[in-house]
Amino acid sequence: MNKAPQDIIIKPVITEKSSMDTAFGKYTFKVAKSATKTDIRNAVEKLFGVKVVSVNTVNYDGKVKRQRYVEGVTAKFKKAVVTIDMEAKEASYLGKGGKVAKSDKKYKTAIEEFGIGQ
Repeated sequence: MNKAPQDIIIKPVITEKSSMDTAFGKYTFKVAKSATKTDIRNAVEKLFGVKVVSVNTVNYDGKVKRQRYVEGVTAKFKKAVVTIDMEAKEASYLGKGGKVAKSDKKYKTAIEEFGIGQ
């Protein structure tokens, strides 16, 4: 069962640390709990048109909160830190017959939609 990229990436996480990490090509997202690293990689590449280098995920349990005499638990969530390729250099390789072929990297080097000016 394939999910749409909009179902995998829920929202960006914008904090001081994640804002500073954007300079190094690391973007933080709140993702679906059932999403795998491969799903997250494909969703970010499809939504934002960037090349993903690595994906790190962490699961958070809900915190116990209390209001007067009643205890409750906040919702669990999953967070992903996605590292993108910041250098869009042309790559060359040997093709058929020993000819040198160049491949154009047609992806962006930043996610402008993230909400942080760089």
